[in-house]
Amino acid sequence: MGAGEELVRGTALLGPELEVRSVTLVIRDGVIAAVEEEKEEDGPWICPAFFNAHTHVGDTVAMDLPAGGSLEKLVTPPHGMKHRILAATRPDRLIEGMRASISTMHASGTGGFADFREGGAEGVDQLRSASEGFPGKVFIFGREGGEQFADGLGVSSARDIPDLDTVVAGARAAGKKVAFHAGERDALDVDAALSYDPDLLVHCTHATRSQIRECADRGIPIAVCARSNWRLGVTRSDRNPPLDFMVESGCTLMLGTDNAMFVQPDMWREMAFVSGIYALGPEKILRAAMRGSGEFDTPYFIGKGSRARFFVIDPASSNLRFSRDIFTTLVNRTGSNDIVKKVFYS
Repeated sequence: MGAGEELVRGTALLGPELEVRSVTLVIRDGVIAAVEEEKEEDGPWICPAFFNAHTHVGDTVAMDLPAGGSLEKLVTPPHGMKHRILAATRPDRLIEGMRASISTMHASGTGGFADFREGGAEGVDQLRSASEGFPGKVFIFGREGGEQFADGLGVSSARDIPDLDTVVAGARAAGKKVAFHAGERDALDVDAALSYDPDLLVHCTHATRSQIRECADRGIPIAVCARSNWRLGVTRSDRNPPLDFMVESGCTLMLGTDNAMFVQPDMWREMAFVSGIYALGPEKILRAAMRGSGEFDTPYFIGKGSRARFFVIDPASSNLRFSRDIFTTLVNRTGSNDIVKKVFYS
């Protein structure tokens, strides 16, 4: 092994198709310089890092606050309960909460995330401060004027924002990505969101089949947040969102955890929930948990020439060693405690 070189041997999930192969990864200067075949099939599991495609980490300060009511009363700007809490919380407390949730994501194998950040320019600065030291990508969708200082514009819904044409036009003129919450409580705001040619739609819980086909045809990725949808009561059906139809239609499907107020930002829990509720195979679920990296960062999939952003699990240290299917086991049984090494180069 040469100077500055790192070797990681095991059963790796390679490329976007997550091909299972026994290899040694040769890492130089943070890049996978070679993928060398190995004959032995035992050893640890090497998995691409997760990318959490939709978060609201600012909501950490209101974690599990007893609350009920409609989606509008809880999270719709500007007077939803969470917005009132955020406005009344000291900046240092907000930063402390965001930093704690970011640390939780990092510990669980998440190498990057895309966040809708409230609070205008100050809110964007707070998230940047909270994420200092995080060895991954933080893509910020600003709101309430914060989009001018962020990576993109995050719209709560096409029906919530006054003078939306001007806001979107300003973001586009500045070269920013534009994302919309759409179809969370009904399908009525999806067409309006699509009319702005968005770079991302979040939720699409109640999107119609024709709307989903349009997303697929136009290459508009969808970030779904299943646990949040169920927690907030906007679905009680395995048909909303219709994940299998999204995949069959050719949509770029990604997983997110949404509001830290209600849901832990843990992609293992998200995958297990999706597996238990929706008719989607484990390989597709695992891929959706990683795919956001290709939209907001360099792809995290493992291959020669890729930036090294993966974690290692040692199945020999637990009952995981009895697994007959690595994908099913990763999606349904594995968690943060099973990770023995993270190789996250920025």
